[in-house]
Amino acid sequence: MKKLLLLWAIIGVAAAFLYILGNNIINTPQKVAEPLIIQVKRGDSLATIATMLRQNGLIDKDAYFVWYAKFKKLYPKIKAGEYLVEGDVSLVQLAELLTSGKVYLRKITFAEGLTAREIAEILYAEDMLDGDFEMPKEGDFLPETYTFSRGESRRKIVEQGKNAMQKTLERAWNERDADLPLKNKEELLVLASIVEKETGVASERPQVASVFVNRLKKGMLLQTDPTVIYAVTKGQEELRRALTYRDLAIDSPYNTYKYEGLPPKPICNPGKAAIMAAAHPDKTPYLYFVASGNGGHNFAKSLQEHNINVKKWRALKK
Repeated sequence: MKKLLLLWAIIGVAAAFLYILGNNIINTPQKVAEPLIIQVKRGDSLATIATMLRQNGLIDKDAYFVWYAKFKKLYPKIKAGEYLVEGDVSLVQLAELLTSGKVYLRKITFAEGLTAREIAEILYAEDMLDGDFEMPKEGDFLPETYTFSRGESRRKIVEQGKNAMQKTLERAWNERDADLPLKNKEELLVLASIVEKETGVASERPQVASVFVNRLKKGMLLQTDPTVIYAVTKGQEELRRALTYRDLAIDSPYNTYKYEGLPPKPICNPGKAAIMAAAHPDKTPYLYFVASGNGGHNFAKSLQEHNINVKKWRALKK
């Protein structure tokens, strides 16, 4: 009986020791000096995942993770993807992270005023995205920052951009000023694209929009250079030279020096601010504007005043 009791005592001590040791192994944090992105690939085995964790200094031995994952039946719950590890982390916390599905989201940013071609170039340049997509039409995509996980499709980003533009445009059209000389939300988008290309100064957008709205109301030619540039390049390249008199005479519906009203389609993909400026332009008497030389523009309500501003601009250029 004494021998049996002694045996049970030894087993109990050993069990307690193993419990303490195992608990120490799975709960002791490993030092992570800097934020670390790890990746579990689709089809990775437990052994492969364990090796990846060890190679990144997150566990001491592969067997520890494999044993714990099998004991907790975690393998079917581990999600493929990238994960961000920040700060010291224990084996238990690693397991929780890999089964959470909270994959690391990367960012891709599209500047306001990009053409459809430029948006496509950015998408194809991002090698963390996958697959082909149908080129969005000019003005269909809302430029801003979108998040994605590694391996997601480029098509998904395009759909997000198109949906965001539709929602933004619908809201702007429904909340627009009542006296705008625009027939539909498509014309609002065209006007916004011109405003976007005419100024990079956020505070000026409503003023620039007011000039074009005033011209439309008076039946004046818009005479905006960005539309002529689009007529020349068709949005496929940058025009790396100044416009010429020959350009201004080009026979294109985008030539607002030749044809009245708005062009038939947008000339770029405008951002939210330009769209809202087109929907809510300032109430001004302005019919003209020209570069001021400090990044903005000088506005004028008469041709005489405008000519004075033009002379100032030319003097600054010299």
